[in-house]
Amino acid sequence: MEPDLIEQIRDFNRFYTQRLGLLTDRYLGSDRALGPSRLLWEIGDRRDLRELRDRLGLDSGYLSRLLRGLEDQDLVRVVPHPRDGRARIAELTDAGRRERDTLDQRSRADVAALLDGLGPEQQEELAAAQHRIRRLLRLAAITITPVATDDPQAWRCLKRYAAELATLFPEGYDQATLTRPDDLTGGLLLARERDEPVGCGAWVRLDPRTAEIRHLWIDTHARGLGLGRRLLHHLESDAATHGVDTIRLGTHQTLSEAIALYRSSGYQQIDAYGDSPYNQLSFEKRLKPS
Repeated sequence: MEPDLIEQIRDFNRFYTQRLGLLTDRYLGSDRALGPSRLLWEIGDRRDLRELRDRLGLDSGYLSRLLRGLEDQDLVRVVPHPRDGRARIAELTDAGRRERDTLDQRSRADVAALLDGLGPEQQEELAAAQHRIRRLLRLAAITITPVATDDPQAWRCLKRYAAELATLFPEGYDQATLTRPDDLTGGLLLARERDEPVGCGAWVRLDPRTAEIRHLWIDTHARGLGLGRRLLHHLESDAATHGVDTIRLGTHQTLSEAIALYRSSGYQQIDAYGDSPYNQLSFEKRLKPS
């Protein structure tokens, strides 16, 4: 990675955090910094502490310290979970709800003042740029790793893949045609966002130098990020490290977005090479030597 690119992103981070007042210990004119102020907003009216940890990426000790500070100000109560004796819930007091609403109003006013310095087209440009940054940062944070062929999370993804195809294909889709763990002679990759599975894909060896990609699927909540292309590239790279130089795949003619992905990723249409009734179009790609 280019050092200049890294420094450019670091410089933007410094500018952005200073411009939004994230460094002060009196965020939005309150008596607290960004961390506890954000926690008030994330709690809403009430939220499970485990969910708060996951949403904010905080360890238990730091979250507990933030909550104790808000409890001392009578803004938050931490109470037992009504249905799970091992869990606890944070809920806002009346004073906490008033404080959250005040912070909300001040935040909206700050953003409105920022936008007021731009024309309508520039405002749209700023919003579009922020949307693009968020999409790319989400994509960058998703991990793609090989997993065991019987990995439970991966197979939940594969079953959701089969259920989706059953609704999309006019002829339906038989889940029994999913490649069995014992037949996954190549690799099974799983994409995770915040430890939650959001995509999967597999490749199997057809001969010593040829592999087939199967069951490439992205969760609906992670579509539009570019994850499908990234996962496809990882599958190709994983196969290449195992001596594969030619990749094949088949797809259904109703899956227009998948077909567009394969064509734009360098796949060329070929004659049918297998007996799957769902592979109405077949593609092949020669991998470049690494």
